[in-house]
Amino acid sequence: MVCRWSRTVNWSRSEALLQVDFQSEGTGPALVFLHGVGGGSDGFRFQLDVFAAQGYRAVAWDMPGYGHSAALKQMTFPALADALLSMIDHLGADRVHAVGHSIGGMVVQEFARDHQHRLASMVLAQTSPAFGNPDGDFQKKFVADRLKPLQAGKTMLEIARSVVPDLVAQDASDEGRELAVACMSRIQPDTYASAMRCIVTFEGRDNLAKIAVPTLVLAGDQDRNAPAPMMEKMASKIPGAEYVLLTGTGHLAPIENATAFNEVVLEFVRRHT
Repeated sequence: MVCRWSRTVNWSRSEALLQVDFQSEGTGPALVFLHGVGGGSDGFRFQLDVFAAQGYRAVAWDMPGYGHSAALKQMTFPALADALLSMIDHLGADRVHAVGHSIGGMVVQEFARDHQHRLASMVLAQTSPAFGNPDGDFQKKFVADRLKPLQAGKTMLEIARSVVPDLVAQDASDEGRELAVACMSRIQPDTYASAMRCIVTFEGRDNLAKIAVPTLVLAGDQDRNAPAPMMEKMASKIPGAEYVLLTGTGHLAPIENATAFNEVVLEFVRRHT
């Protein structure tokens, strides 16, 4: 079921009108999935029915600019956190379990700065507490390298077919690979570029010690984008955080190792529901 909503929000840091699309299955405590740069709500195809069957309202958003969600004038983490707050308000949920993957995990961390009281728990999956100085040479090269194919005239489908094999584990299923390519191929080029420019601005290390909600940090042993040692160190900085390493898993755990991902996340959120 795809749900679309549009409402006027009193924004403190971003736009006054924003439409966000999301998919929703089931009833019960709200569990919100936030996708990565190359994803979309369809990337949680292997989660929504599973968690709905376990008594949760499973929600997967399309981040602003993705799917049918309206694009922000400028994609920033404060604006994305505001969009998440507005969607949670729309759901009528006092608190949610937030599962953020990759850049989605950064959005959840940003949201936790000012709205921890709206979180029952959070899962930070294959993400990072920071990307460093956006004006630094590494960050500039990171963005330039990822936008070069677009500037050369490549389509998002061509880019997806090139990128996905490096994101997933060596023995990832064909079904998982195909879903990852399909999700990435649907992204608008301007949105992809905006997300790349946004991700390098994230800096959340100063807030890790202030996180006071139950937190699960989830890593993949074959993830080169969010390496397991970095994820484990991140978990050590969050009071009481749990750390789980999924074996045989690249950067796209919800897609390529859905069964293990679902088991770990479900066991965690059940303890905090």
